[in-house]
Amino acid sequence: MLNAIIKGIDFLVEKQGQLTSFLIVPLLFIVLYEVLMRYAFNAPTVWGFEATAFAYGLHYMLGLSLMENAEGHVRVDIVTSRFPKKVQAIIMIAGYLLIFMPVFVLMTWGAMEFAHTATVTNELNSTSWAPRIWPYKILMALSFLLLVVQGLSTILKNLQNLSDNPEK
Repeated sequence: MLNAIIKGIDFLVEKQGQLTSFLIVPLLFIVLYEVLMRYAFNAPTVWGFEATAFAYGLHYMLGLSLMENAEGHVRVDIVTSRFPKKVQAIIMIAGYLLIFMPVFVLMTWGAMEFAHTATVTNELNSTSWAPRIWPYKILMALSFLLLVVQGLSTILKNLQNLSDNPEK
């Protein structure tokens, strides 16, 4: 049962990460178009810089859970790497329960509140382009939620490591 939950979460995050990777394509075209308009025609767009920031921001935020899945985030494990696997798993579980989960559950909650407010008020960005900001805030909340879910998978993997290696 535990293994099925872990595989389900990991599958969801990996598929979401694969889809998110394609955000680089519109980002590339937006930047190329903006550079062409600005330097070739001396006619920069009103929306280019902001659209670039949104596309890159979404690419970054939605990639957080994939990096957690791949253990790609920076860790300082100079000391813990010398411990037995069981002790490492206990330290990971404690760290995730005491630091990771509380921080990112609160970040998710806050992002959801921001997204709700932005949606209800039909919030516009305070720039000359003034795009609706609620879709980006909803996706930001979703990205934090996916990170929390992937954090849960990491905890479950470490619990599984404890039960699989009782003598180590």
